[in-house]
Amino acid sequence: MNLSLPTPRIVNTRLGPVACAVTGEGPAVLSLHGAMGGCDQSAILARLVGPVPRRYVCVSRPGYPGTPLAGRETPEAQADLCAALLDALGIADTAVMAISGGGPCALSFALRHGGRCKALALYSTCAGVIDTPLPLAYRLMSVAARFPWLFGWLRGPSADVQKAARKSVGDPELRRRMQADPETWALFAALVAGTGERTAQRLPGTHNDVAVTRSRDYPLEDIAAPTLVVHGTNDPHVPFARHGAVLAARIPGAQSLAVEGGEHACVFSHRELIRGRTTQFLAAHS
Repeated sequence: MNLSLPTPRIVNTRLGPVACAVTGEGPAVLSLHGAMGGCDQSAILARLVGPVPRRYVCVSRPGYPGTPLAGRETPEAQADLCAALLDALGIADTAVMAISGGGPCALSFALRHGGRCKALALYSTCAGVIDTPLPLAYRLMSVAARFPWLFGWLRGPSADVQKAARKSVGDPELRRRMQADPETWALFAALVAGTGERTAQRLPGTHNDVAVTRSRDYPLEDIAAPTLVVHGTNDPHVPFARHGAVLAARIPGAQSLAVEGGEHACVFSHRELIRGRTTQFLAAHS
């Protein structure tokens, strides 16, 4: 199945350039990717779980392709840059969706720009400091990316999507169900392929995300935006008990979708469940 993802462009804001892709019509939703991402993966998140009609602003956070990192390392600076992007696009307020490493930016946006944050949807994100060991694959990739021939050898031919699926979704039945849906599988394949493209341009932001998620906590009780927390109960990288459950407990009035058996990539393995809940949530709050 061929996918048509929105074309990225550079928007010059009062705080500097931002790469983004804008697609759709309707109420605005700011979409924030995770580690090894970019606006292409923000667009994949929007396509995976976002309802239509909506106007999705799919961002490359600082340190990812098209958006410089220098001076934007903190979640607060990244949130302010997102606000400046909305100003440049003429968008007054927005819902925010974020996955994994995009969580700190989303939380900071809700805290610093609460009057503009109509709703907050968090997928597999952290509540504070992550203390689980870094995956071996990340450490190997960080070294191999310095040597293109070695990175290509480790990555394998055409980025082995089946191998990536086995690493991301441990349950064979969930993998079978994910692969049986043509669009979900195509989106997963696009994510795998995109992760290996322009790797050197994705690593500065990824290294920064790792540093942020291992050093920062947030005043979650001060978040006023209606919030939906979606988290797999078997997430090995951002454990549910220490993050998903904590976000739901500490953010006032937060709704929680604990995805039974879901891992870090539950937006793929449980797409229909999560998309349905996201659609209901955004319809009620944005």
